[in-house]
Parts: sequence; C-alpha cells; structure tokens
Amino acid sequence: MAQEQIPVIELKHIEKHFGDLHVLKDINLSVHKGEVVVIIGPSGSGKSTLCRTINRLETIDSGEIIIDGVTMPEEGKKLAKVRSQVGMVFQQFNLFAHKTILENVTIGPMDVLHIHRKEAREEAMRLLERVGVDSQASKVPAQLSGGQQQRVAIARALAMHPKAILFDEPTSALDPEMIGEVLAVMTELAKDGMTMVVVTHEMNFARQVADRIIFMDDGVILEEGRPEEFFANPKTQRAQDFLNAIKSH
Repeated sequence: MAQEQIPVIELKHIEKHFGDLHVLKDINLSVHKGEVVVIIGPSGSGKSTLCRTINRLETIDSGEIIIDGVTMPEEGKKLAKVRSQVGMVFQQFNLFAHKTILENVTIGPMDVLHIHRKEAREEAMRLLERVGVDSQASKVPAQLSGGQQQRVAIARALAMHPKAILFDEPTSALDPEMIGEVLAVMTELAKDGMTMVVVTHEMNFARQVADRIIFMDDGVILEEGRPEEFFANPKTQRAQDFLNAIKSH
C-alpha cells in the first residue's frame, strides 16, 4: 500500500547550470510522507543547490518539481501557494532583523494563510515553546544566540503547516555548543513524523535520524540507501573516499 502513496516531494530529470557550470545533472528524487532524507557530499557537489531548487528558490533549466502531486509552476501566485507548503530553514537564519521573534513567526501565517492575529500569536507561542525559545518572544533576532535564532527559524517554518521542511546546512553557521540544541529540535521533528530534506555535514545526525542518505558528487546523485548500509558499506569509491576523509578529521 505504501508504494501507492504520492510522494510529498518528487524531482524528475532536474538540470541546472550556473553559466558554464553544470551543477545539477539529471536529478531524480522522491521523498515520501514522514521520511527524513539527508543529503551529504563534498563541498561544491550541488547539495544546497538541489535543496533550494525544491521550492524554486533556485530556478531550474529543465525537469519537473512535484509537491504532493502538484507540479510546481515557475512563477506567480500559484507558485507562492505551492511553495508555502514547503518550509525552509537556511544556514543564515534569514529572520527579519527589525521584527520581534513573535512577529517573525506570525507574519507568514497572517499574510499567506490569512490566519487571524490572535490565533497566529497563540500558535506561534506554542511553537516557540516547542523549540525552547518562548521566553525570547519579545526580543529581536540580534538579542538571541545563533542556536536560538535557528530554533526560531524552525518554529517559523512550522507555523506555515508545511507538508515538508527543507534544511540547508542549518548548523554550519553555529558555534559547536549550539549545534546540538538545533539538531535536538530537528530530531524531535523527525520523531513526530515531519517530512524533512536535510543538507548537512553532521554525520551523527545523518546516521541516527535519516531514513535515507543521498550522496552527491559533482552534481549527480551517486548513491542512496539506508544510513546503516551507506556508512558501513558505501558502493562507490567516491563515497568511500569521502567517508574516510571525514573519519580522519
């Protein structure tokens, strides 16, 4: 029965160039409801670009992006509607600097989902409590640590009731002691059944939380498989070299 489910995210034959650089080459990927897919690979392999094409923050040259059975349009109101179903958590948080934490989380639901202010605020406080920063609601982002800001960004994504959340290297701008607090929130989301695509260098998270590992190199998905298989027995020399390089650090 599970085989018949429509994937939450489906990419078909995605091609992408930056000028002469061919950054994504015939990418095909399906992500099912409740699945945590972690994308790993060396720097410059196309991981972040792939993540950002899923909700069309990056344009594509050709191919098809399908969200919950609906092909993503290239632009316009229809694109905004489909895009609002896919949350995004960035490396640099991307919070509105001049708005309070509470305002950062309520603005999307009020503007896009047309949720009433009182209801949006109540839900925002619930979500901020869920990620452990409800006591910071009246502050502005600059008053928070990087780890707190990233947890706010996760709450902001959740406030849109997304069908999936994309995480583009969500811990790479954080100090080491803050990484754990963000990964803990992400681990809880995974346990709660959130569909997630995560680009990360955090191999323990990949090993413990992913349902599937995607290994990319040079714009191509070279391997995909369950974490226990991938880490114990990578099929390609390139993946083997990558894992060896990580182990030696």
